[in-house]
Amino acid sequence: MLARAKRQNWLVRMFFGLLLLAGLLLFRDYGVSVDEPTDHHNGAINAKYVAEQLFPALLPADADLRRIPPLASNKNNDHGVLFELPVAGLGRLLADGQPGHYFLLRHLCVFLTFVGGTWALYRLAWLQFGHRLAGLLAAALLVFSPRFFAEAFFNGKDIVFMAFFTLAMYTLARLLQRPTLWWALVHGLATAAAIGLRLPAFIIVAFTVAGVGLLAAFPGPNDTIPTRRLARMLAVYGCATVLGTIACWPYLWEAPLAHFLEAYQSLSRYGWPFSTLYLGQFVPAAQLPWHYVPVWMLITTPLPYVLAAVLGVGASVRQILRQRFSMARTLPGRLHLLTLGWLLGPVLMVIVLRSTLYDGWRHLYFVYPALLLLAVRGLLLLGRAAAQPRQWVRHLATALLLLLGGETLRTVARIVQLHPYQHLYFSFLPARVAEQQFERDYWGLAFRQGLDWVLAHDPAPQVTVASDVPDMVYANAFLLSASDQARLRRVPAAQSAPPARYFLANYRWHPQPYPDSLGTEVYTIRAGGIKILSVFRRP
Repeated sequence: MLARAKRQNWLVRMFFGLLLLAGLLLFRDYGVSVDEPTDHHNGAINAKYVAEQLFPALLPADADLRRIPPLASNKNNDHGVLFELPVAGLGRLLADGQPGHYFLLRHLCVFLTFVGGTWALYRLAWLQFGHRLAGLLAAALLVFSPRFFAEAFFNGKDIVFMAFFTLAMYTLARLLQRPTLWWALVHGLATAAAIGLRLPAFIIVAFTVAGVGLLAAFPGPNDTIPTRRLARMLAVYGCATVLGTIACWPYLWEAPLAHFLEAYQSLSRYGWPFSTLYLGQFVPAAQLPWHYVPVWMLITTPLPYVLAAVLGVGASVRQILRQRFSMARTLPGRLHLLTLGWLLGPVLMVIVLRSTLYDGWRHLYFVYPALLLLAVRGLLLLGRAAAQPRQWVRHLATALLLLLGGETLRTVARIVQLHPYQHLYFSFLPARVAEQQFERDYWGLAFRQGLDWVLAHDPAPQVTVASDVPDMVYANAFLLSASDQARLRRVPAAQSAPPARYFLANYRWHPQPYPDSLGTEVYTIRAGGIKILSVFRRP
């Protein structure tokens, strides 16, 4: 038994060691996503405010801090800065004033946060299924999800939020396993950290109340917990959540309740004034059909994970119908119920409330670990079926496991093939269908490679570049060398004379071919056969 535990522990350490090594080798390969300069600006504004409040003596001696706008004028105050603020501070200390160095450092920080979230998922699955290898399987499914693997290096919004949300759900599981004031405090701080990134994390409070409610209403044989103790736990949890949220969100410091309500109202009224390409039609982001999220989840999640998750959902529903409330008398049963709520609750909410969505389903990435937990349950179900005495059941389960395993290996191979554009992964759509029906590189990472090619093939002392998405040129220019930045001149695409010699086409809002008036297409970037960037050159 001890030897088996040691082997499993060695496997876990090797997995996370290799994951960290992969991150250290790959984090320099990705471009700067279009949102990153704005996110950094938000973090810098909040860092200045913290310095004003806690270290006012620093301001007169720091000209860079004085140039940063005040917090009161920040239009992104409804965005939590628990990640952006410390990363801005680290950049100030370690990036030597070089924006390119800062963004590479930021990519490394995003990846390390993703590793932390992967560890939380591993621990949560271990707790839920009672087996360390089940936890390792859940962690591996997350790492070998192509879009998540790529975005783990640059998506400081959704991937970071997913990681902190998963950590909060893990601390909730520990609270239900050991209902003590200590775990109530830890879980409250984890909830506050998630809210300090994004307001929708407030749903964790509902999950916590539901979990403690199940513990109180349906205690197991070893769950003789006085009601007064549960009430004290919830009180400690509530205080830790409120005070922790205020502490990690500087915008709340001066007027916590008023500013929190203001941020919530801003979020609920948020409107993205553009359209998104969905099923071949440009649809306003506020008018997307109900099936937008399910379709995007289906076409961007590896099919083996989807099929295994369907089995897991079926097993959970069957258990609910057969055992009814008795399943809530065990920790795994409570966690199965919470996992279903974690996956289905937010998805149903955005459908019913007709929330504004864009850029695929990235705003709901935080439900993906729940889908993977259900997938693990489905795979464990198949594993047990493969050991059944009935021959046809055993053969069918074995065939399904082999089929799912083979397709998963193909997914891993595609991660390697698509690098560094795994965020363009579509699970089963042919390239031509994906090009015509859905958005492509909405992050704009291909502009890094496009700019590198232009400046490597044009020795002119000044190289003019335009694009239909100029913010993507701006973001990726930070990773150019100082000499190339000095040669690059960005020209507005609408400028009539003289036009830029090079035009970088993104295809996000332009699925059809670009006009010949832009020049000759001299360079093309494809990911999995999908054209994601073209470079046009005029004579």
